[in-house]
Amino acid sequence: MPVRWLSSLLLVGVAAASMAADTPHAARGDTRVLRAGDDALQIEVIGTSNKARAAELHRWAAEAADAVLAAFGRFPLHSATVFIEQQPSQARSPVPWGQTSRRDGVAVYLYVRENASFDELRSDWTAVHELSHLFHPYLGDDGRWLAEGLASYYQNVLRARVGLLDEAEAWRRLDAGFGRGRRESSGMQLDELSRRHRGTMRVYWAGAAYWLEADLALRRDGSSLDDVLEHYARCCLRSTSEVRPERFVAQLDAIAGRQVFAPLFRRYARSTEFPSLDAAYATLGIESSADALQFTGRGDAVRLRRGVMGRRATR
Repeated sequence: MPVRWLSSLLLVGVAAASMAADTPHAARGDTRVLRAGDDALQIEVIGTSNKARAAELHRWAAEAADAVLAAFGRFPLHSATVFIEQQPSQARSPVPWGQTSRRDGVAVYLYVRENASFDELRSDWTAVHELSHLFHPYLGDDGRWLAEGLASYYQNVLRARVGLLDEAEAWRRLDAGFGRGRRESSGMQLDELSRRHRGTMRVYWAGAAYWLEADLALRRDGSSLDDVLEHYARCCLRSTSEVRPERFVAQLDAIAGRQVFAPLFRRYARSTEFPSLDAAYATLGIESSADALQFTGRGDAVRLRRGVMGRRATR
């Protein structure tokens, strides 16, 4: 049975899907456990004998885990393991490689440049991106754009919620990602790019646009993407399960009680260019220009932007 890799090889900040050799899950380093109610993340630091550095890496992982909790106040899975390995590297990125696997349980692997400072690690998106893959089941190559899109959307939203980004910067980073996605011009359908592991920027950022549009549609009716994924985590998410993307979005619609995810899924999957976000930006009160984003002070738009980027009250 093949190893199921949910996320991607992240080299020098550029995400590309990968298969990888089996990595043992047995504890080998400085291990601590983060708990949220009955749920737990086991964090293991390897590749350093320096206790102060290990503690620093644990503190970084705890911040990333706190960002994940900002979605709905608990970890999406009952248990998962995060391996942080420090390695010598000439990469500019403080976290030149990250991946998430679902084999014999869920594990997130983060490879850290040995001379990366704590501030560099805090400013990096990789850990929150990889941990955000815990919100969905394995979706295969056909659903790769959904999986990577959700992680790309949440890597910005969740970091804003815990103060690792300010709200305006989070919107700017989403917009910059959408800009990178628009530059892909193969003319291929998004689902085909996803299957072929081509068009990385469009796969990731059209996927993020999908989740933004779904989130806004839900918020118009007083719900949110967080609410639907929380319900899904409780009823349906299993650590090593594989779900067809069509089945996944149908389950989300059943939870939402209306057709949001499946119609968007069909439109996006068949698209041959980056989707227009003009309507979404108008709703959010965001105006995009070549120089910068402008945010209107319209009350409903301000509340909506803060609703997306603000931390929810725990229940």
